[in-house]
Amino acid sequence: MTMTETVERPVADTREAIEQGRTALGIELGSTRIKAVLIGPGHEAIAVGSHDWENQFVDRTWTYSLDAVWSGLQACFAALAADVREQYGVELRGTGALGVSAMMHGYLAFDAEGELLTPFRTWRNTNTGDASEQLSELFGYNIPHRWSIAHLYQAVLNREEHVGRLAHLTTLAGYVHWKLTGQQVLGVGDASGVFPIDTATGGYDAGMLAQFDQLVAGRGLSSPLAELLPAVLPAGEAAGTLTADGARLLDPSGTLQPGAALCPPEGDAGTGMVATNSVARRTGNVSAGTSIFAMIVLDGPLSRMHPEVDLVTTPAGDLVAMVHCNNGASELNAWAGLFAEFATALGAKADTNTVFETLFRAALDGAPDGGGLMAFNNLSGEPITKLHEGRPLFLRVPGSSLDLATFMRTQLYAALATLRIGMDVLQKAESVQLDRMFAHGGLFKTEGVAQKLLAAAINTPVSVGDLAAEGGAWGIAILAAFLTDRQPGQSLDDFLTGTVFAGARLDTAAPDAVDVAGFDAFMQRYVAALPVQQAAVDHT
Repeated sequence: MTMTETVERPVADTREAIEQGRTALGIELGSTRIKAVLIGPGHEAIAVGSHDWENQFVDRTWTYSLDAVWSGLQACFAALAADVREQYGVELRGTGALGVSAMMHGYLAFDAEGELLTPFRTWRNTNTGDASEQLSELFGYNIPHRWSIAHLYQAVLNREEHVGRLAHLTTLAGYVHWKLTGQQVLGVGDASGVFPIDTATGGYDAGMLAQFDQLVAGRGLSSPLAELLPAVLPAGEAAGTLTADGARLLDPSGTLQPGAALCPPEGDAGTGMVATNSVARRTGNVSAGTSIFAMIVLDGPLSRMHPEVDLVTTPAGDLVAMVHCNNGASELNAWAGLFAEFATALGAKADTNTVFETLFRAALDGAPDGGGLMAFNNLSGEPITKLHEGRPLFLRVPGSSLDLATFMRTQLYAALATLRIGMDVLQKAESVQLDRMFAHGGLFKTEGVAQKLLAAAINTPVSVGDLAAEGGAWGIAILAAFLTDRQPGQSLDDFLTGTVFAGARLDTAAPDAVDVAGFDAFMQRYVAALPVQQAAVDHT
């Protein structure tokens, strides 16, 4: 049975699968929530758990403490175990396979004793501009601000004391995996946000490694870069087992037993590709949450470097063009909170889902071009528009109509605008072809709204459906299952298409000509108003 079939597995069968360890567990540390999904033999989600958390802005750096990582993981696993207990009447003592994913990129640096040298620097930080620019020029390859190598080189440029004591650097997923297994490895998709990958070899680009070592010679690093980076593994390769210490880290109660096989740890971009069956060439997906990004699997290399486009890989190692925007739905969430507060002040009772659905559906009746309204959703810096810090803004021209429908359409347009800039590079400058585009994430929960506007923004049909109901946590669970369930020689694409997603249901929205023209007009005003956004950063 596939995860898309409607026939429910009997509770007794699921209980037996749990007791026999014929399950896979996926855990993903997202920007605002840690989520765990347990899947059964048919790859359907059979239990879930979650824990909300939030990053901190400390000394002008976006970070999470390692204490918050582990307390959050333990709370998440406890919620999952409670769900298993409530639904099936058994304790979750083990699982056949396990996978960890997390927000991509960033910088976690450790010394030889495994001690953290500097607070975790997340993908959200944009204070690596000098490093990004210099490395991109050196390699002839776009190195985004948030990549681990940009953080490392910026630390070298800043002459940070910790550089001389650095013994190992990794991503958040790599760190958690290391502590659960003792293995310092990364899935190739996550590794491609650490340092450029040579898709022919499946490892870090040897020529660029040599260039970097030459660049930093005599500037503090004690080892060649290759010795500081985690090993790279493709999907389907064994990446260690859950140790006794690792099991206690996840479950201090001692109920969870060691021994689960772990797949290579991945980033949330890679798990999003898996969760939407978008690992084949000429397929793509858009993920929209705290950040928003598009992943397009390419037929071949691009003609030249573009600062708006990152080159990463699928979890299987195929080349992907990634348009990553630091700012997604957070400003929309803030406005929804304001409207909910107003409703409460009026004495109305409206839950969060109702507030969002009401506001989003109103946007469908808004002026197609935004009606003279303009919004910027930047809470943090946005490299695509060369914005080093964020200042959310809403403005309008005199005589514009400030109605709810157009206001909400403008806010949704703003959440998609930076993505559009990057997609223009791929679709217009590089003539990249797409056979299908999937959309997932919180922005698309209200049926037919953000999906319709995204189709207009990129002038491409956009599909949503039951592909990614549990998101990236389900995606990494599928990668864990791929490790243990695949047939000899079976590719990840074949496993997803032929086994996991057989019979998947999709709803596809074609671009509407009026909305396409309206979004084009909005984008002309958006780009023209970017100096206003920069002025807000400069003067507030």
